[in-house]
Amino acid sequence: MLFFRGSEVYEPDQSPEELQKLTEKMMHWLADLDTTGSHVASERLKRSGMQVSGRAKKVIKEPFGAAQAIVGGCTIIEAANLEAALQMAMKCPILETNASIEIREIVGL
Repeated sequence: MLFFRGSEVYEPDQSPEELQKLTEKMMHWLADLDTTGSHVASERLKRSGMQVSGRAKKVIKEPFGAAQAIVGGCTIIEAANLEAALQMAMKCPILETNASIEIREIVGL
């Protein structure tokens, strides 16, 4: 699973045109993953959210972490191993916007 964190394009002061450009690039990247049979699913997350933590069940009415640390979306891919997943992630255009991608294996798959 690829977790997308941060992106200059998703900041409030960015133009809709820049967001549209990134969206188009992301769609091409996903189409390439579809062509190889590697793409399973993708979801973009809203910027709002909440947390609940600990025994006291403390509620914080915002997503966890600093803006650049918030997960903005995820993509599930099929890859032979972590190195193959890394190579797919390295081609993702969101990296051009100063984002980061966390690559994790899903237990049981």
